[in-house]
Amino acid sequence: MTEENHAIHKDGELQPHKVDDALERISPERMDSILENFNSFKSYLKKRIELAEKIGLNEEQLAVATEKIAGYLAEHAEPKNREEKLLQELWNVGTQDERHHLAHMLVKFVDQE
Repeated sequence: MTEENHAIHKDGELQPHKVDDALERISPERMDSILENFNSFKSYLKKRIELAEKIGLNEEQLAVATEKIAGYLAEHAEPKNREEKLLQELWNVGTQDERHHLAHMLVKFVDQE
């Protein structure tokens, strides 16, 4: 896969518009595995955040990427457990600013694990 397919370039530049494309490339089986339970979702998000931090993304860039992921999941994925359902409901009732703050909190939440 070429770098042009990635949402984050090796130089640390985040391209938020490519996050949805990257998520679309995840197979349904893999997506089910990620969303199977809340711990696997947190683990997946934590690995992605750690990788992004290693290539130099700052907290704001991480929150922007997390916001894109959360928006995609809220629109396209059926919650598999009550934690995911709560996150989806919070996302759906939140304003754009509240969603951005929730994305920051998700980054902090999985980063402390």
